[in-house]
Amino acid sequence: MRTIVATAVLIVAAMLSFVLRRRKSDAPAQVRGEVPHQLNLKDFEVEQKKWLVAVFTSSTCDACRDVATKARVLESTEVAVGIIDFLDNRDLHKRYQIDSVPTTVIADSEGVVRFATIGPVTATDLWAALARCRDPKVLSDVPACRDANHDH
Repeated sequence: MRTIVATAVLIVAAMLSFVLRRRKSDAPAQVRGEVPHQLNLKDFEVEQKKWLVAVFTSSTCDACRDVATKARVLESTEVAVGIIDFLDNRDLHKRYQIDSVPTTVIADSEGVVRFATIGPVTATDLWAALARCRDPKVLSDVPACRDANHDH
């Protein structure tokens, strides 16, 4: 008798779990795809260099930490790296209409955005994007954010 009751309880629990999971779907991704086309370099607390790699992040985002770590490696005598956390710099996120994180932007010394991507990025792709920005003849097969081959 105990076995029958236990089995019945397990079946009811399994059915209830199945129904609840089907009713509550995962939240859809909210990526809108907007990236800035121009940055005011004075907005970023980095040394003026030929290139700026700006990573808009949130401290609550694991993918953001990963992209920020990869971007920091790019810092050099010609490349400044700025990590702009939402909780610390809401005004910059609002000013540049950053609605998805991580958003990574590479801008030249005049603030013109030469590459931008939303979401996680591999270290190789980030390095290649910077290399292509620095010399467009290099790695000509790497898509840029303004190319027809790249998602905006």
